[in-house]
Amino acid sequence: MGRLRTITRRSFLVGSAAIAGGVAFGTYAVRQPHANPLAEGLGSGEATFNPWVRISPDRITLITPHADIGQGAVSMQAALIAEEMDLEWGEFDTDFGQPSAAYYNTAMAGEAAPFLSTDHSFGAEATRSAMGAMFKMMGFQGTGGSSSVADSFNKLRAAGATARETLKLAASQRTGVAASELKTEGGAVLLPDGTRLPYTELAAEAAALDPVQDVPLRDPSQWRLVGKPMQRLDVVAKSTGAQLYGIDLKLDSMVHAAVRVSPRRSALVSHDATAAEGMRGVKKIVPVTNGIAVVADNTWRAMTALDQITFEWAPAPYPAEMDGHWAEVGASFTEERLDKEWRNEGDVAAGMDGDGVVEAEYRTPYLAHQPMEPLNAVALVTDEGAEIWTSHQFPRFVQQKVAAVTGHDAGQVVLHNQFGGGSFGHRLEFENITLAAEIANQMRGTPVKLTFSREEDFAQDFPRQISMARGRGRVANGRIETVDLSIASVSSSRSQMGRIGMGVPGPDGQIVAGAWNAPYALPNLRVRGYAVPELAPTSSWRSVGASSNGFYIESFIDELCHAAGTDPMEERIRLCSYDVARKVLEAAAELSGWGSDLGAGRGRGVALVESFGVPVAEVVEVTATDAGIRIDKVCVVADVGTIVDPVNFENHMQGAVVWGLGHAMNCEITYADGMAEQTNFYTHEGMRMHQCPEILVKGLENGIHPKGIGEPPVPPAAPALANAIFAATGQRLREAPFNKFVDFL
Repeated sequence: MGRLRTITRRSFLVGSAAIAGGVAFGTYAVRQPHANPLAEGLGSGEATFNPWVRISPDRITLITPHADIGQGAVSMQAALIAEEMDLEWGEFDTDFGQPSAAYYNTAMAGEAAPFLSTDHSFGAEATRSAMGAMFKMMGFQGTGGSSSVADSFNKLRAAGATARETLKLAASQRTGVAASELKTEGGAVLLPDGTRLPYTELAAEAAALDPVQDVPLRDPSQWRLVGKPMQRLDVVAKSTGAQLYGIDLKLDSMVHAAVRVSPRRSALVSHDATAAEGMRGVKKIVPVTNGIAVVADNTWRAMTALDQITFEWAPAPYPAEMDGHWAEVGASFTEERLDKEWRNEGDVAAGMDGDGVVEAEYRTPYLAHQPMEPLNAVALVTDEGAEIWTSHQFPRFVQQKVAAVTGHDAGQVVLHNQFGGGSFGHRLEFENITLAAEIANQMRGTPVKLTFSREEDFAQDFPRQISMARGRGRVANGRIETVDLSIASVSSSRSQMGRIGMGVPGPDGQIVAGAWNAPYALPNLRVRGYAVPELAPTSSWRSVGASSNGFYIESFIDELCHAAGTDPMEERIRLCSYDVARKVLEAAAELSGWGSDLGAGRGRGVALVESFGVPVAEVVEVTATDAGIRIDKVCVVADVGTIVDPVNFENHMQGAVVWGLGHAMNCEITYADGMAEQTNFYTHEGMRMHQCPEILVKGLENGIHPKGIGEPPVPPAAPALANAIFAATGQRLREAPFNKFVDFL
């Protein structure tokens, strides 16, 4: 991990040919694979051909290193390996594996490159290549940015193909039959006479061979699993309550801990634990960074005792009240705080001359992550090393963080990654892990299970960024001629990466993500991002910058369409310069029956947002009643290039729509006296069951590269809803949450 920190602090040239082809790191070094972490400790008769496949005499294990936080990453990864390896679905074990540089994720690098997804120029491709090389050299293992499919699609199919062909070679050497005459099926090599040689029986012989490399991947016409409806591997366990999450773990001699850490992100000035010390079950009360932990014989007693401790906290290092936060954001539209001008086409100044100028300001608040499973971790620290059981999206950083607490080397930290009960960005942070390590380090040899209360989970959350946008535009002759959009936001990327000990070289693309890359060809278009000095510390939230910026640009485009007197769908289709995105819009129009009469008091709204390389269009239908707004139906269309599992694709689309709508309707985090005022679900309320609309889903596959779908359907939800409410009522909503201005049924 020392190399990881060193490389990320170096600057590198963007757009230079010097970084293409591996010159920055050395071509040879970039092309060399990382060591296979499965090769160490293989038992008798076991074989591994690459970091993703291990075969023993009694089982086949597929390593699925991308964290599964409810999005089905384990099933997706297993399907890609099994497709080429000719395994029957579910006739294998899966394992998250140990953190390793071999599981580097280069797909996350592509999103960081400052180019439109449609830009395939030499400079753009050279930069993507260089950033991918950097991520490989760093051994950057991570799950996020809807990158798991993009990262895994070719890599894991190749891993399965290598395993298959190596097992065929082992069978060939055993039987004398040429490998070209052998076939595979259902986890076995088939001889021409029909004899089956199970992979498990060939493992010992295959282990002695050099893996067969550079195997051609099968044509999609031959796929048995990919692209077909699948039952996720975890469905039965989750449906029957058998699935274990981190919060369910039990170890022998384990004790339970609860913490109270400064809700102001400040120091603990003093505390009085007298009333808690003699309470039933309490074993120990220990200091942790900026707070106190109670260790007891069960979680409830630890939390109950914690409530009896009085605390005095230092003031917050950010404005104590929300007015101060918004004032800082509003004051950031200055040249001094200009992070970058991301797009400047035509002549915006000249394009503003004349009548038809429209101006608007928009705001989006802090938002909590609020996964169903609150943060937790089990830690065991001994003199020889440390073990940690938790769900996390950056496994190698977990090792580094724990080692920094315990004084061990990162290599002495073992992470048992777990299934996570949701994340939405929450499990990219480390507070639960470092605190668990601090407590366990003071109780060496005893496993400590730390569980955050729901209130502590909210209080210690690093919420979504707060931001504001100001739009100026002009319409003429029934068309949009000019758009000038300025966005001021705290940088969640700099805040989050700073806690890991890494910087963000250059401007932060997430400040404008979802807006600067809008697939529109306008005569005059400018998008600028302004960096607000850090206020309350923030983190990645499902779809990150696009979650706010999609609302800004698609709301403003809609206002301009209304001012021009043009149909919002037709004008977007006319302006859309990206063929893949235009087809998404056209499909959404067809799916929703756009243009048909809904009747009085009803309206449709449309929004198109591209995030993580995936264009998504959503059409929301609402009815304005005397009691409030009812959301009737949502039609959502996305293009991810290749759909790995249509069932999971549909689930993601529907879930993201509900997530996006619910937060736009009801949710915000506000600060008073330096502390978040919202402390549980009832004060940060998502969409209720009775409010959930009918959701129709359509997936397209016109894109060049396979992409993920976990986050992209979120950003269009808020603007499509706001635009539908305007169509039904004539009321423009420029600030979230919308329940400040309208009621919802």
